[in-house]
Amino acid sequence: MLTVITTTTIKPGGERDWDAAYQERAADARTQPGWIDLHLLAPVDDAHQRVVIGTWRDRPDWERWHESETFQRTRATMDAVTSVSGEDRWYEVIEDRSSPDQM
Repeated sequence: MLTVITTTTIKPGGERDWDAAYQERAADARTQPGWIDLHLLAPVDDAHQRVVIGTWRDRPDWERWHESETFQRTRATMDAVTSVSGEDRWYEVIEDRSSPDQM
């Protein structure tokens, strides 16, 4: 199991469009083989930044999702309002102690 973390900076005023496209993309991720978990974070001190944390069975599953129709369609919307697209950083999940009761 692998987790990928990506940080993106959104152009001021583009947050609503980026977040809406992300929601569509996240809904699609949940239907993909190998998808395990997905989080979207916004730093409390930077309204223009988003951090995406996704956990997948393996990297090929994540890469196939990037080829999906939904991912490609939302890319245009998100790219139009992105000022800095961060590098994907990969991590091997050593331990997972999440609890669905915590939300």
